[in-house]
Amino acid sequence: MAKISWRPGTLMAPLPPVLVSCGTMDNPNVMTAAWTGVLCSDPVLVYVSLRPSRYSHEIISQTKEFVINLPTAALAKQVDMCGVKSGRTVNKFELTGLTAAPCSEIAAPQVAESPISLECRVLEIKRLGTEDKPATHDMFLAEVLSVSVDEEYLDENGALHLEKAGLLAYAHGFYYALGKQLGKFGWSVEKAATKRKRNEKEKTEKSEKKKAFAKRSDFKRKDFKKDGREDGREDKKEFKPRRRKFGEPKEFKADGRKAFKRGTAERKPFKKRTPAEYKTAERRTPRKTLTLKK
Repeated sequence: MAKISWRPGTLMAPLPPVLVSCGTMDNPNVMTAAWTGVLCSDPVLVYVSLRPSRYSHEIISQTKEFVINLPTAALAKQVDMCGVKSGRTVNKFELTGLTAAPCSEIAAPQVAESPISLECRVLEIKRLGTEDKPATHDMFLAEVLSVSVDEEYLDENGALHLEKAGLLAYAHGFYYALGKQLGKFGWSVEKAATKRKRNEKEKTEKSEKKKAFAKRSDFKRKDFKKDGREDGREDKKEFKPRRRKFGEPKEFKADGRKAFKRGTAERKPFKKRTPAEYKTAERRTPRKTLTLKK
């Protein structure tokens, strides 16, 4: 497969279009940024690159604090709106319906709807580019002080299952929802015995979930039947209107209510026409003649 050369571009994809929240609880602000990532694991260092013209750039430069909130596919519209609106003119939390929640280590708010929020403190503001060719963005290098995780995505052992969150991804100007899980780190060189144990564990977990679901469904069905018998719904019979005989006046409607009679005369029985009467009826009806225009 042949490749062609393009000019330098930002074709690193997919990227997380994170919601960067900053400011305070009294005056919160949030923006969308895709130029973000991890710099180091110990200590945990991350970065986010912002344009100097952004309102969030001004706030973070003063407070030296911000929060990286991972969005889900359900928040795609809010993520896009936070990227095109400016916090100088509108409160984007009120505009998008997002909820500003307090953090544990910093004064900046976090997005409550986000499954994971990273509380960051700025260590350095890196001015990118040179004097001859200044860059369009400044990089905020920060240390992660605390991580807030939604309990909905934790199992009974406290393990995180981000595949259930449906995280949002950004690639070349478009938003995408992440697909299914294909593997884990190191699974390509995993030993056969370890792989067999893991598969057996997954099978037992699935069977236990199925059994638990079956028990819940049986319990609900029994309760429903029991409630039905107690309420007497099974003993009730549907109303079936009596079919009228030939020539009998229509005294009752289909739902059992008495019909309104027009006049005192009884309804006459239906009388079939003879072939001769049909012919006379056809003769009486005038036939339309078509005339062609010249």
